[in-house]
Amino acid sequence: MAQPGTPGTGSSLFGGPPHATSTNTNQSLALSSLNQQQSATPASAASSNNTYIMPNSPLKNRVPVDGYRPKVTRTLGQKPACLVNASVTYCGNNQIYAFGGFDQYTDEVYNHVLKLDLVSHQWSLVDNYGDIPGVRMGHTATLYKGDKLLVFGGENEHRTYLSDLIIFDLKTAHWTQPQVSGPIPKGRARHAAVLHEDKLFIVGGITGHDNYVLEDICYLDLKTFTWSRAWRFVGRFDHSAYIWGDRVWVYGGLSEDMDKVSDIWWLDLKGSPAFDSPPHIGSFDRPGLSRNPTSPRPAYNAGSSPAVGASGYAANSRTAQVNPPSFLMKNYAPPAPGAISALRFVGGPNIPSQMQGIHFHVYSSGTLLDFVTPSAATTSKECSLSALDLGTLRWQKLAEGREIFKSGYRWHYCTMNDDGTKAWLLGCPVDPFSVEPGGNGLEEYLSDIMEIDLRRYGFLGNNMSLESRADLVHQPSSRLRLIEQPSKGLGADLSKLFNQPPETGSGTDFVITALSNDYDDEDIIGSALVHSAESGAGQSWLAPDAPTSQPIHVHRLMLQARWPHFARLWSSQMAEFHTKKMHIPEPYSVVKAFLYFLYTDRIDPVSDDGSDDNHVTADLSDVAGLLVMSNTYNIPHLRLLCVNRLSKELDVDHACIIWYCAGLASEEWLRKRAAQYCLTHWGRIVRTSGFLKLPRHALVELSQEIDMEGRVVGGEELDMFSMEGGRFGESSDVARRKESISSGQTQMLEDDVDDDEGMEMT
Repeated sequence: MAQPGTPGTGSSLFGGPPHATSTNTNQSLALSSLNQQQSATPASAASSNNTYIMPNSPLKNRVPVDGYRPKVTRTLGQKPACLVNASVTYCGNNQIYAFGGFDQYTDEVYNHVLKLDLVSHQWSLVDNYGDIPGVRMGHTATLYKGDKLLVFGGENEHRTYLSDLIIFDLKTAHWTQPQVSGPIPKGRARHAAVLHEDKLFIVGGITGHDNYVLEDICYLDLKTFTWSRAWRFVGRFDHSAYIWGDRVWVYGGLSEDMDKVSDIWWLDLKGSPAFDSPPHIGSFDRPGLSRNPTSPRPAYNAGSSPAVGASGYAANSRTAQVNPPSFLMKNYAPPAPGAISALRFVGGPNIPSQMQGIHFHVYSSGTLLDFVTPSAATTSKECSLSALDLGTLRWQKLAEGREIFKSGYRWHYCTMNDDGTKAWLLGCPVDPFSVEPGGNGLEEYLSDIMEIDLRRYGFLGNNMSLESRADLVHQPSSRLRLIEQPSKGLGADLSKLFNQPPETGSGTDFVITALSNDYDDEDIIGSALVHSAESGAGQSWLAPDAPTSQPIHVHRLMLQARWPHFARLWSSQMAEFHTKKMHIPEPYSVVKAFLYFLYTDRIDPVSDDGSDDNHVTADLSDVAGLLVMSNTYNIPHLRLLCVNRLSKELDVDHACIIWYCAGLASEEWLRKRAAQYCLTHWGRIVRTSGFLKLPRHALVELSQEIDMEGRVVGGEELDMFSMEGGRFGESSDVARRKESISSGQTQMLEDDVDDDEGMEMT
């Protein structure tokens, strides 16, 4: 039996306000000096690999950073026990539903429907009607069309594996069991379930008297309620599954050898008739099975049932469970018709080890998130939040555990909203005396909840992320610059009119200028350039000889509709109202990218071929400048796009620029992450043009990011530390890397490694 901390399966268990307008008068000054394209590092300044910034010492002399930290809230009402292998699903409208599970203290298996209101933080028992299912655990509950929960499989109190599908209507609290046809899959538990185009995909799980691991994948067509046949994919249980880019992704869990695995598998669905067309029912398929229609059961009444578990809630009456027969002997299904690929991560400083801590895997914006939460043998210092970009297959550590998790808690379930912008962890305090009065202090309850706003870590959410990026997923390059498709619809039409002179018939009626790209950086550093968003972007004081860029032709109505600052300026009939001109004292490339964003609602990376002349692109220096502008003009959507791009593409050449501009924009999380990157790669950072152009006070601040006990060591001394077993944080990763490479294995590293290193493709 899995422990309470074991992550559930499928989408059932997995699954800030903008900053105020800045008044820093030096923003434009510093931005102009830093947002130029970085020049190549001279060969004479080439860095050797023998310097290393020692990681921060323990809490001694450490200055805390006032950044974002998720808040833990104590729930109200009659708190449910921390059931094992229940389903916990966010169902919209600030509500989380929990169903089923096993009580480890009373050996009860339940079929409760519990609801947690995330506004009042109140637990309540839902009266449910209709064809109420029997008790179960290890099932999946998947939200469908926003108001239905699709519950599949699991095992009951007799350890019988189930293969039935039951549907819970969230609006009416009624259960129904549809009649299905086709080859009903094997009964199973601890599998994964995921939705794609009105198909419920079922992946893996355990079944049979010997609890053998299934390696199949099949789907139920929800339009016809017809099961497809089963295909061979990957043997897993307690894993997670996700659909992105017309691929099924499977990560984590336990293998057939009962080992925790850290490899990722994916199956192509696109272009395969077996996945595109409705399931074909052959002569060997079993007929559909359904529950015999009987009179609906009455609503559950907690006071009428004698079986009461640790939660205080009683199980529903145990009527005969309808379990469609399934083949319990192994039959070797044909391989899945799409291309099957796999990648094994051997190790690296940013790859979370699956062998320690309690892991929860959720997916957002084409990214796998791995929450490593505290366990009995793991403290918050050893935990982390890491992300795997499915487009580049590159791991990044977003935050250390002590930046997310408060000490003294255990987390048992994780769920996420459909938008992929928020995640919730459900758990309880470790201290047995911290439970509510009246408890015996020994049992664990789902008494606390932690809400995590993923937008604070630069995640766009599923509705803002374009799946076209997944077309490049098979290119195993950590330095791959993703090229998104041009905007469509109204944005595409408007972009054709952007920056076209009025004599071309474009209808542009307003002119904006910026700082010329030919303007000397040193002159900008020494100038007294000041601008305030509230006093008007056109009011600035530059050196008399400050050159102005070429004009950018725009439409006044577009600026009024999309730029609140401009709308206020225009309604006040300031000078720009009469002259039909505005000057923004920022680099030309940044201003042009900003205006193009107002037209298209997007920021596009630089294309390698540069074939589309009408397509405005922005490199990381420009994006860093846009981040400051998003803070200056209070544009949350632009801020989110910038943080997302800068955090994913953080590199040596731009780390200083990103660090400095994140500070100007009050993005503490991004600033701290860029600072850690700079310290880790200090020998190369200090030789970049971005570092050399930092103002003196910024150089001092960046140097003081290391704590009082930090120091720089040379390569030989670093090797000595590595041989001693990794006394100093990442030194152990260096030792593991050398050992792995010397043994002929391939090491998965994030930085400074050839593009093809670290990937074992199957």
